[in-house]
Amino acid sequence: MYSEDSLSEASRRGRIEVICGSMFSGKTEELIRRLKRAKFARQRVEIFKPSIDTRYSDIDVVSHDSNSIPSTPIDSSASLVLLASDVDVVGIDEAQFMDKGLPEACNMLAAAGVRVIVAGLDMDFRGRPFGPMPELCAIADEVTKVHAICVRCGALAYISHRTVEGERQVMLGEQAEYEPLCRTCYIKATGGEKAKDDSHA
Repeated sequence: MYSEDSLSEASRRGRIEVICGSMFSGKTEELIRRLKRAKFARQRVEIFKPSIDTRYSDIDVVSHDSNSIPSTPIDSSASLVLLASDVDVVGIDEAQFMDKGLPEACNMLAAAGVRVIVAGLDMDFRGRPFGPMPELCAIADEVTKVHAICVRCGALAYISHRTVEGERQVMLGEQAEYEPLCRTCYIKATGGEKAKDDSHA
């Protein structure tokens, strides 16, 4: 016999849900929570992550709080449609590292009746939209923006500030390389760097 929660989970088909925010905001934690609820509802669930993300595990999706769930690393969004053709729910972590074809792949899955749950950074360390995340937010049925806490003042964080040298957009890291900051503390930390950059755009 299904519980009320199980029945509500089972009815959430053919949709795209996006969980976004800065680092340390609980995106992966929320993704894992939703996927475990779907499994509890006896749905067929598959989880994917970019093969580039090997920080905690080559295979598992792992949150900063060390919660984990088995996943399949993929190199291309084209693999999603092939690998997720016979499931009810698809989870995708660290979607900002995926290619530009991800929104189309998610749309195809949702049109086929699959519930697609995507988690990722909406902005890079400079406050610029990151990878396919802006388009995913635009086409999603539901967007949940989660927030970390600014490590300098305790307000809601706005951005993942990089604390080490490097200009590459993609740089895997943790607390030694990034800190969540609110907008005010980020401007102070960078000396108004983003504002100056934008003025010359």
